[in-house]
Amino acid sequence: MANSVKRLVEVCSKEDGFLGSYFEAKLVQRVSKDKFLVEFLTLVSEEDENEKLREVVDATEVRPCPPRITVAEFDVMEKVDAYDRDGWWVGRVTGKECGEDKYFVHFDSTGDEFVYPGHLLRVHQEWEDGPWVPSHGRSHQEQH
Repeated sequence: MANSVKRLVEVCSKEDGFLGSYFEAKLVQRVSKDKFLVEFLTLVSEEDENEKLREVVDATEVRPCPPRITVAEFDVMEKVDAYDRDGWWVGRVTGKECGEDKYFVHFDSTGDEFVYPGHLLRVHQEWEDGPWVPSHGRSHQEQH
């Protein structure tokens, strides 16, 4: 991410209660070999709620935004990211409401289970320092 200033990325949170969640941000500048100043798109400053939160984060906590994979529906036990509390949280589909586009998602990090409409879920993908690898055997041809 050498010449990536103003690039949209996701930042992994290491804070208690947010561990493993990802928040969208814009790279503002590289502050050292292994640190970036980022401005979050959805998080605001504690001092001024009219200003976006800016933080210096370790380069290992920054990844490109994953490509969008379009799916007709999610399968039970499929690993997904659920959009909640301004970020993406990794969970697993445990069921679907009959006749609805709503899914039960369990989060191992907290033991909680919540219901989400399909538009707030995305196929979970792992960034492997170059290519994105979709979970649950999703093929690259499903990406848009």
